Amino acid sequence: MGAGLALSATLSSAQEELEYAYPDISVWTTKRDSNGNLKNPLVRLATPLFEKAGIPWHPKDYPALRLFENLRTGVAKFSMLVNAPALKGCCLLSKDPVAVVEIRVYRRHGAKPITRREDFNGKDVISIRGYSYAGVAKYINDPQNNITNYAAGDHHAAFAMLKARRADYVIDYAFPAEEVLSENPIPGVTFDSLSQTNVYLVLHKHYPDAKATMARLEAIMKTLDKSDFLTPPGTK
Repeated sequence: MGAGLALSATLSSAQEELEYAYPDISVWTTKRDSNGNLKNPLVRLATPLFEKAGIPWHPKDYPALRLFENLRTGVAKFSMLVNAPALKGCCLLSKDPVAVVEIRVYRRHGAKPITRREDFNGKDVISIRGYSYAGVAKYINDPQNNITNYAAGDHHAAFAMLKARRADYVIDYAFPAEEVLSENPIPGVTFDSLSQTNVYLVLHKHYPDAKATMARLEAIMKTLDKSDFLTPPGTK
């Protein structure tokens, strides 16, 4: 038996079923399966990852605060997330990122670019309820910044409002935004990148052989074609 197979067999024999915890509000997709679950591409990426590692697992979505609490306490042992302060001390993070979360500002023809949050000052913008946009939502809603915020119920509603000229800008995440626009293009609309944040493999330190398991997962991840899972619609 080769060294890689021996390691996989050793890990599999000692492992509990691993829970992959992920947010119940997605920055990756608007699509849902027949059970109403979001078709998170990172969850789909986890399928060949754990299959090759020989690790039994199941996915489970949580509200953000509970997700981080479950990772902190070890109720959940795995995720793919940004390097958040809440993960410090409880979890191992992969050395290399596996994906990038991009926040974009889509704008109507003739509107000035927005590439930093201060550029919103004095303008109108459409945002989507439930998202913090890495703290930008708090800035947008601060009355001192003189920003008119039109809150949309979902991604589709946000771009319908943009098309109807309710505001000149939509702040959204790249993947769901491109899904919406690939189905319902809006002539003249372009975007600027507001921020990009790396996403890492996250493994609780109390998972059996956590360091060896993380090393194994990192090695397998390098063999996977992530573009099959992590390419926005219309760009592949």
